[in-house]
Amino acid sequence: RLAWGDVAACHSPLGLGVARGLYAKHKLDVELYPFTSNGQTVIQALATGKADAGAGLIGDWLKPLEQGFDVKLFVGSHGGCGRLFASAKSGVKDLKDLKGKTIATFVMGASPQTVLQVSIAKAGLDPNTDVNWKTTPFDLVGETVARGDADVAAHLDPWAWAIEKKFNLTKIADTQSGAYQNHTCCVLGANGPFYKANKDALRRLAEANIEVHEYTANHPDEVARWYAETLKPAGLTERDLTEILGSLVYHDHPIGQPLIDQIRITAEELKLVKVLEPSTDPKAFAERVTVNLLA
Repeated sequence: RLAWGDVAACHSPLGLGVARGLYAKHKLDVELYPFTSNGQTVIQALATGKADAGAGLIGDWLKPLEQGFDVKLFVGSHGGCGRLFASAKSGVKDLKDLKGKTIATFVMGASPQTVLQVSIAKAGLDPNTDVNWKTTPFDLVGETVARGDADVAAHLDPWAWAIEKKFNLTKIADTQSGAYQNHTCCVLGANGPFYKANKDALRRLAEANIEVHEYTANHPDEVARWYAETLKPAGLTERDLTEILGSLVYHDHPIGQPLIDQIRITAEELKLVKVLEPSTDPKAFAERVTVNLLA
């Protein structure tokens, strides 16, 4: 069973892969477990045995893995689904303008807040003391900025894209440019016991994952059509979804040593913003939680 965020447009290639028989082509019998519709995270889905493997944000994986959660990361999917955007009246034009400003987000200690802290830190600000973070309900992040109760918003696509359009906000950072150029933001992980017993199946799942995301990079309109017709996301048209999927970096799906290197770099960055412990060795950590299926 493969856990996926069914309400997240960036996960739509996984659903298309099942519907079009791509996984079956790799001799895999994949059943999708929609963790978001079941009120869970990918971590919870794997921890409770509802799924054997799953797709999740790199910024959400690493802290639980540091704490000892038994999951092995094995292939990246894409980059670019987190955004930071500002209202015109905030006066914020770039990351350096964030000093003293209030950022609305729906969660603290998880993506997009954790990873976008890195962008803020690399702009020379302290994301813990130079900005104010304000938590607000998931569906009200955009309204909070529009009302003037916050200057900037941090959110994930497709909601970030919709908020930016609806309230005429300006994107000042995302997870595919700047500090995140050439980085993956979503990664597949497998339960430790499942990995040990099914290494060949996971290798084939990784191959299928790369294939379906490459297909999405070249045919975002087809994937958007499937997603719109199958899941009917509220407030998003097929054209909207095509634009969203077309803007993501679906060519970025590292495996093997390149993935280990990206996990190491992300661990270094999350230490920088005090998400990971000072005692964590990024290189040793990356080598512990990431497996090289090509070795």
